[in-house]
Amino acid sequence: MKRQLLKRVGAFLCVLALVVPASAQTKQQEKIQKSTEILNEFKNMKESIPEELLQQAQGIVIIPSMINAGLGIGGKRGKGVAMVKNADGNWSDPLFVTLTGGSIGFQAGVQAVDLVLVFKNRSTLANIGQRKFSLGGDASVAAGPVGRNATANTDTKLDAEVYSYSRSKGLFAGITLNGTVLDVDKEYNTAFYGKSVKASSVLSTSSSTSQSSVKDLKESLTSF
Repeated sequence: MKRQLLKRVGAFLCVLALVVPASAQTKQQEKIQKSTEILNEFKNMKESIPEELLQQAQGIVIIPSMINAGLGIGGKRGKGVAMVKNADGNWSDPLFVTLTGGSIGFQAGVQAVDLVLVFKNRSTLANIGQRKFSLGGDASVAAGPVGRNATANTDTKLDAEVYSYSRSKGLFAGITLNGTVLDVDKEYNTAFYGKSVKASSVLSTSSSTSQSSVKDLKESLTSF
């Protein structure tokens, strides 16, 4: 009886070991798929990220459904992915990140915002794994110009290192990001890659995963 019970317990634990990682990874898969959807939807919008700016881009962060809430004192919280363009011209594998911040001022309500950050310099984003990264502090951030025909090279606003694009309820919307902290989501990265990984290793690699969701995200970014 005891042997049978132990066998059943052992079998149950084996099944649980297989199911839990798969269940945990689903969250990361959904985040990647949602990021791809956001890029595809942005491509079809008239007021979108200028093509010239995207051609110059050396890094990107996509935060689906970031929560922007407040009642006097506001806060921002979201999870998403970061990618950089490597020397071979290919985009890196996705690094899972978190974005958090707060603000003081008159504001009320809760809003879900799809956020895209465009980085002009690879090194600005590639060093994220070394410490928490503050937008507006470690790197200047500004609302980017919109419209496919906007000329990135002559736009006087393009002196910043990072340009933010946000969408709320299907429309582009302004959002303040100064003081917002971008950090590596170690839990999500470990769950997705199956082991503890360094941010620098993920961002310097273009083909460590063959998952279709990652391929779709890279294809969408390349075709933008």
